[in-house]
Amino acid sequence: MNNFDVVPVIYIKNKVMLKPNIDIEDLAKKTVGLINEINSKNKIYSKEIQIDCDWTLTSKENYLKFIDIFKKFSGKKLSATIRLHQIKYFKKTKIPNVDSGILMYYNMGTVASDSLNSVYDRKIAERYLKSLKKYPLHLDFALPIYSWAVHIKNHRVVGLRSKLNISELKKDGNFKQMSSVFFKVIHSNYKNGIFYEENDVLKIEAISSEDLIEMAEDLNGNSPQKPNEIIFYDLDEYNLKNYEKNIFEQVISCF
Repeated sequence: MNNFDVVPVIYIKNKVMLKPNIDIEDLAKKTVGLINEINSKNKIYSKEIQIDCDWTLTSKENYLKFIDIFKKFSGKKLSATIRLHQIKYFKKTKIPNVDSGILMYYNMGTVASDSLNSVYDRKIAERYLKSLKKYPLHLDFALPIYSWAVHIKNHRVVGLRSKLNISELKKDGNFKQMSSVFFKVIHSNYKNGIFYEENDVLKIEAISSEDLIEMAEDLNGNSPQKPNEIIFYDLDEYNLKNYEKNIFEQVISCF
């Protein structure tokens, strides 16, 4: 691992911070201990640790306390994920005591059976973009390159199905394309371990190369300073196949 800068990311559910009798100091110490144990076993040396938690007004006191204690015991550079609403209303949600933030520029809307894309919606993003210039913490950006299918049964959402895209469903005779993003199940079948019943509907939510360029340009035009990092989530083999090789360089060049 000597050739890579590895940043352990710790995901904490908000409900953890809402527990009434939670021992924040104990949680912070144990989290640091677990990271050190994993790093030691895998011979990883990390300069930075990232905390991912979508804290709320009711959990902010516990979360901010956790960050303070965690930073003290870890002795590492600390970053934290930040959502759009936490930027616009930072005077209420407060700012964690970290060295930098990672703006998660995705999952903006509500997962629903309509035609809107819950992963990215420029109209929703525009409600928050102007607030970036007032946010006092340095921000890097995480952009989405994943796709999923919203599984709809009798007009109700019953689940999200990862690792599905339009080109894959077009090749599958069990599905019929009804519009640009909607597919109907014409033969009951199992796909990737999930059962799809006849007349179920799948809505594909994906991010195009044009979307990525648009995101980058909007962020660059509203940010007070250049990001140090651009994160593409989720940068795996499946998602990489859905984009041209030079798109990531094009996106980075927008900043």
